[in-house]
Amino acid sequence: MMHRKDLCKKIFEVSHLTGQFRLRSGKSSTEYFDKYQFESRPSLLEEIAQQMKDLIPPQTELLGALEMGGIPLATVLALKTGLPLCFVRKKAKDYGTQKFAEGPNVERKHICLVEDVITTGGQIIESAMDLRSIGAIVENVICVIDRSEGKNEKIKAAGLQYRALFTMEELKS
Repeated sequence: MMHRKDLCKKIFEVSHLTGQFRLRSGKSSTEYFDKYQFESRPSLLEEIAQQMKDLIPPQTELLGALEMGGIPLATVLALKTGLPLCFVRKKAKDYGTQKFAEGPNVERKHICLVEDVITTGGQIIESAMDLRSIGAIVENVICVIDRSEGKNEKIKAAGLQYRALFTMEELKS
């Protein structure tokens, strides 16, 4: 197993890009953090999951893989822990099963949501509320990187506790 500090350094090395980038806010930046660079590398993804599995609360019955970045992480975590998972869409399909939570029945199941990077927590909160509306018990979230800079009041107000493998500050140090 890779040392935690080495994993942190490796994630930053493969994901931190320099150049000219347009951010979601519309602003320009000369640097960008591309989370898909660490998620698309099997050996790095496996190491991340190995270190993240201890973040999963013991009462967890299902892992909730958030679309899109949470899917590879939750899949590898499921392989490492034996926990089943459900795939949580941002919105229900308008064809077929028309579900937003694919996979096993989530009703009365303790679900730990899995995300790659948390900044504002908006999507986690929406997904938790959607799952709760169909009877799931959602109280916990785990992620690789907490980019919230301590601004997580909305997440706490939604009744969610979360744990991150790293903060953005750790990655940059």
